Amino acid sequence: MTSVLGRETARPITPHSILVAQLQQTLKLAEENNIPVEILDSLRQGVQLAAGLDPYLDDYTTPESSALTTLAQKTSKEDWSKRFSDGETVRQLEQEMLSGHLEGQTLKMFVHMTKAKRILEVGMFTGYSALAMAEALPSDGQLIGCEVDPYVAEFAQACFSESPHGDKIIVEVAPALETLHKLAARNEVFDLIFIDADKKEYVEYFQIILDSNLLTPDGLICVDNTLLQGQVYLPPEQRTANGEAIAQFNRIVAADPRVEQVLLPIRDGVTLIRRVV
Repeated sequence: MTSVLGRETARPITPHSILVAQLQQTLKLAEENNIPVEILDSLRQGVQLAAGLDPYLDDYTTPESSALTTLAQKTSKEDWSKRFSDGETVRQLEQEMLSGHLEGQTLKMFVHMTKAKRILEVGMFTGYSALAMAEALPSDGQLIGCEVDPYVAEFAQACFSESPHGDKIIVEVAPALETLHKLAARNEVFDLIFIDADKKEYVEYFQIILDSNLLTPDGLICVDNTLLQGQVYLPPEQRTANGEAIAQFNRIVAADPRVEQVLLPIRDGVTLIRRVV
């Protein structure tokens, strides 16, 4: 799709971008069906207001590094469908799984704000968010990234090698739950944990992190996709299995007396969680 500002944008996968696409389609239908001019004008203004938001956020957010730009471009050019059909990846992947500029810079800011030195990323894909956070780590900082897919892990590590911050990242190739249990058994702790893996396992990730004390007392958990295309607040019959899993996760976090949380409408939803008990 193309925004009103003439920019090429990815397939709509966030609540806001889906809303923009629906408004644009509604406007097109209205223009083709002799709708009164005052309604058309109102729709056009609505489309303009909605479609201009994401490009504006990008324009006024600190630009990504050249290494992140290169990583994003390589991810975009990769034929992920063919990689899956050829058996090179263990699951179907798509470029839209990349965190992207706004979320990457948001996570980077959180690292600066929390002064984190040790980060755990549960679910890495091609490593955009991992590298963005690593750029904010001190020289002796470390990020452990959990990735189940060996092909993707190798792809990410090749990108990391092109950045001066890439040596701060260690990739653990295994199912995320397996890696979490292994880290807990080693009594490892992290200042910031970013969750962006199998949506159906979010509740288990959250419970292991708290029950095994993987998070430092003043640490921060960031959870991606907690709005999941708006499915979490749409009627249950409009949810996919992942949508229902995230809705359940949100309910469980909100009801847990051990934590406080805030859900931010950044991209596909980012929830910030801190432990209070």
